[in-house]
Amino acid sequence: QFVESDDDEELLFNVPFTGNVKLKAVMVLGGEGGTHPAELRLFKNIPHMSFDDAAKEPEQTFALSRDLTGELEYPTKIARFSNVYHLSMHFPKNFGAETTKIFYIGLKGEWTE
Repeated sequence: QFVESDDDEELLFNVPFTGNVKLKAVMVLGGEGGTHPAELRLFKNIPHMSFDDAAKEPEQTFALSRDLTGELEYPTKIARFSNVYHLSMHFPKNFGAETTKIFYIGLKGEWTE
C-alpha cells in the first residue's frame, strides 16, 4: 500500500503528536522510477498546514535519494526539532513522473508528555 499524489507531484503530510517530540531523523521509502520523491521540506508546529503555507521557509530541506529499501536516514538539525508537537512534511517534486508515490515514512526521535 502507498500514498500517491493526484494531479501533480506534490504531497503534504500533517502529523500531530500527542506530546512533544525531539525529532532526530526521517526515512522515506518512495516509489519506483520517477515516482520517488526528490525533495522533502520539514515544517514544525503549524497545525492544519495547507499547500499555500508550504510557500513559507521550511525548518529544514532534504535532497532525497531514491530509496526502495527504507535504509537511508536523513538526520535533522536537532536544535530546530527539539520541541515538536506537529510535523508537516512537504514533498514538492519527484524524479520526473507525473505523480509521486510514498510507501513508508519513518520518524526517529524521543517523545515526552
